[in-house]
Amino acid sequence: MPSSASTRAVARTLKTRGSNGNGSGPASGRSSPSRAITLTPERDDNVSRVYQELRTLIVSGQLPPGARIAERAVVERLGLSRTPVRSALHRLQQEGFVASSGIGRDQRLIVTPLTQTDGRELLLIVGHLEGLAAREAAALPPEQRRPLVRTLREINRELAIASRTRGNHARAFELDLAFHRTYVEGIVGPRLLALHRAIKPQSERYTRLYVSVLLDELPTSVKEHEIITRAIAAGDPDAAQSAVETNWRNASQRLATVIAELGERGIWHLR
Repeated sequence: MPSSASTRAVARTLKTRGSNGNGSGPASGRSSPSRAITLTPERDDNVSRVYQELRTLIVSGQLPPGARIAERAVVERLGLSRTPVRSALHRLQQEGFVASSGIGRDQRLIVTPLTQTDGRELLLIVGHLEGLAAREAAALPPEQRRPLVRTLREINRELAIASRTRGNHARAFELDLAFHRTYVEGIVGPRLLALHRAIKPQSERYTRLYVSVLLDELPTSVKEHEIITRAIAAGDPDAAQSAVETNWRNASQRLATVIAELGERGIWHLR
């Protein structure tokens, strides 16, 4: 069961980032984080800021899997009322970044643990969404595809170099993100983009945490990226979609193997 130390850790993390007017944490006492709340425009803006702040901390791993998010500590640190904090937490809980643990007065909110089943599901969902994006990219007119393909090949070349440089985890991670983002951002419509932006950061939690081990598989990813690029260059929507979904399906299998070897993170806080 999380101690008061984990509560202080959350407050310290927010303080270190120098947040101003943002915050989050579980409802205390009998309050429920899922309670419907009517927001004014000002409170809605605060909710968005709190949400973005906490999501960034969670995705980056500064708030690790299983860490308790205590409402009182966050409210005091950020100087906000509990209303926008609870609303932000509710949204984070709906999207899967935050989970509820315990019942009744013992209920608490924690950063969602990283599990083998959840990781596999997330990567497969991302694969389907990005597969649709690649399909759209391959259907673009040739004059629009050519610069897109040049960018994809340049990023993949840099990723190949990074994969041969040990200890360059952050660089490899950012290049892999950039490759996939290139055929999504500016290509797909608003609905698909909104879904992608909601789901992709959840998958990033896994790849960021296990990236040092997954680096051994980067040469395989580079080859799969080249297949994606060739399909887009050829203007073949079916092949492009299939190549992307294959890349993410293989990634989910690689991640499952790594988690099986190293263990799930934060799961004990749900017990």
